[in-house]
Order: sequence, then structure tokens, then C-alpha cells
Amino acid sequence: MKAKCLQPGDTIGIIAPASPTDPVELEMSLEILAGFGYRVKPGRSLGERYGYLAGRDEIRAEDINRMFADPEVDAVFCLRGGYGTPRLLDLIDYEIIRANPKIFAGYSDITALHVAIYQRTGLVTFHGPMVFELAKRFDALSWHTLFTHLSRPCPVGGYLSSAESCPFTIVQGEAEGKLVGGNLSLLAALLGTPYEVDTRGHILFIEEIEEEPYRIDRMLTQLRLAGKLQQASGIVITECTDCEAADDAKSLTVRQVLEDILKPLGIPAFYGLKAGHTNVNLTLPVGVRAKMDAGGRWLQFQEAGVTC
Repeated sequence: MKAKCLQPGDTIGIIAPASPTDPVELEMSLEILAGFGYRVKPGRSLGERYGYLAGRDEIRAEDINRMFADPEVDAVFCLRGGYGTPRLLDLIDYEIIRANPKIFAGYSDITALHVAIYQRTGLVTFHGPMVFELAKRFDALSWHTLFTHLSRPCPVGGYLSSAESCPFTIVQGEAEGKLVGGNLSLLAALLGTPYEVDTRGHILFIEEIEEEPYRIDRMLTQLRLAGKLQQASGIVITECTDCEAADDAKSLTVRQVLEDILKPLGIPAFYGLKAGHTNVNLTLPVGVRAKMDAGGRWLQFQEAGVTC
């Protein structure tokens, strides 16, 4: 199921399903987004704060339900990640989303929503930049790529791993399947719940930031023991940002961890795509058919993420 493509003048609803952000940065970000030629409709959660959350669970979940039900809203963008979305998964009205398919975008903690929405409704969602970054660390290529995916009802080509990411092939081979995945911490946290990611026949992408190699090892091992890695048709690990060990002499490297865990599986896999917590955050449409070549270290989209 795909949403209608985004056009100039459309209305973008902004929600904060996880953590809050600075009010000054919020206003700046909303102004910049409106300057792209879209109407902006803030959700109630943008003005709320409950400890490390952008308001109580009921408020943040109701924002999601209300934005999808609102006929004036054409797309739903998340303000930021942080923490909080897993608390909402059993409060979301998935029937409302299924009846009103709309563009939904975000990443990091938003992984829980991508997984739940795609698996419960079939709606293609977009793992890409978030609103608060417009004022905090705006990257033109990241936003250009996002809007290209959201506005074109035809495949957007694909991505080649960046030399800046020090890419490497883990297991040679090609794979096809619908794209699923997101932040490793969230994928691991959902295991054992009704919302755990279904990787069967899918290309699984994984991103992470500020986790030492042993923690990445622990979470990947958890996914392996749950059968999630073995069931994937292919695996793409994006650039892991700031994931170095505090003491190199007492640690494996991220590369060693990935090769130890993924090589024995024999599933095509590579490292180094620019997506997630990277200086360039290339949009990955969750639920679209894709093809990957681990040897060439590229990912290609075989269909569009929107319709017009």
C-alpha cells in the first residue's frame, strides 16, 4: 500500500512520537520546512514534555491517529527520535492508517513505528531525515533525496556505498526482496513482542550510532538467535557512526563483529551505505521491492514508494 506523492502546497503534519526538542530549534525547523513550499500542521505533542518524552503516551499516540485521520494532512513527518515510540505501539489505531494511507517519515527511534505500521497495514514508509535536523544539522542532499522519493511515482534508482564509509563486502552475492529494518537497538528491543520485525525473504538494513562493538555484537547475536538474520534474503549494514571501542586493545572492531556473525550465515551482506545516523542520511523506503549486490556494495529500488 502506497501513499499519494507529495506535491508543492501539500500539508505536512508534524508529530513528536519520541523525545521533545528545544522550542527555538522547533520554530526554526518548522519555518525552514514551510519555506520548501509546504503547509505545516503541528501536532499537540510538539508543545508537550513529560520527562524524556514529548508528552504522555496517550497524547503522542493520539497525534499519530489524528494526523492519519485528518483529510487536510497529506504527509506525516516526525520531529525527532530519542526514545518513546515502543510505548505507543499498542495505542495506535492501525485501521485508521490502513484506511488513510499517507507518507510517514523518520528514523532512529522511529524504527518501531516503521516496523509496526508496515507489518500491520502494508503501508510503505520512509526511513529518512527528521524535522528538528533542519535547524540543528541541515544536510541538503539528505532532504533532496527524501523529497525525491516522496514526489516521484517511479523508482528512484539506487545507492552505492560511499568510500567515506570505508565500505566492505561481508558475503558476496546478490539478493532481492522488500526492504525492512532500521536502528539495531530498536529491532532488538522489539523481539519477543507482537511487533518484532519480520525478515522472511526481505532485505534487512541495519543502522546504529554510539554503541561499542560488544553492544553491536550482543544485539546482532540476539537477532541471530531469534532467526531474524538467517531469514533475510540479504543484509545491508549502514555506516555505524561513533561505534568505536573505549579501549581498542580490549575489543573487537565493528568489522570483526560483523564478519564473525554474518559470514557463517552465507547470506549476501555488505557494510557502508550512508543512511541513518550519518552525515548524509539517504532515504530508505520501507516495504518497497529492492535488489542488492554485496560485491558491488549497492542497493537498487525496483519500484516507487508513492503513487500519483
